[in-house]
Amino acid sequence: MSMSKAKAENRELPKRFYKDAEAVPGEGGWRIHLDGRSVKTPAKQTLLLPSAQLARLIAGEWAAQDERIDPFTMPLTRLAHVALDRMADARQAAAAEIAKYASTDTLCYRSEDSALSERQAQIWDPYLAWAKTALDVQFAVTHAISPIAQPQASLDTLERRALALDDLRLTALVSATPILTSAILAFALLEEEANGESVWRASRLEDDFQAERWGEDAEAVQAAAHRKRDLLACETWFRSLDGDGV
Repeated sequence: MSMSKAKAENRELPKRFYKDAEAVPGEGGWRIHLDGRSVKTPAKQTLLLPSAQLARLIAGEWAAQDERIDPFTMPLTRLAHVALDRMADARQAAAAEIAKYASTDTLCYRSEDSALSERQAQIWDPYLAWAKTALDVQFAVTHAISPIAQPQASLDTLERRALALDDLRLTALVSATPILTSAILAFALLEEEANGESVWRASRLEDDFQAERWGEDAEAVQAAAHRKRDLLACETWFRSLDGDGV
């Protein structure tokens, strides 16, 4: 069980206090109404969204709640809270975090097992080639366990690209990066080079390889399912931002 889930279960969740949840257009964007009243973020801002598509999906998360409201099951709502309440003051830190993951990017560390290494090269090398062309970054690859230094120019380029994003996209990018343990895969998701399922499978190559050999651990499978849900929420977030606005 993940730490977030354990925390959710160890506290008393608030009771559902509304009957209807809907997306409502208005000045400046779309709001989520619960029985006609606008949802607020934890910082007491109106939950204001740029597109009808995203607003309807978030309204759907609220509508799907049972007797109690569990934020753990509402990944899009959680992304909205971070984007609206925190990202404006955390942009530099978020971009630096993405660059930090790039410095030890999963795609750059290959197994000494020849079968797994071959699979990694087949799946990961095209992403590195894409990054070189599309993002103007180049990374070294190693079969050693110890960390290798990556070109500072490439890390700086990814940090600048992250900072160039608006708060909404930066929020999802910095959320997807640690799930994938790869800034390159996260950028591939952002730029629609690959879909969520593809980057998830790419990030899980070693885990899946070991599961094929030794079997799966039920707790690890559950934890992975939660991370995958949050990753696919990031994909939905990216794709919905431009969907039919006001």
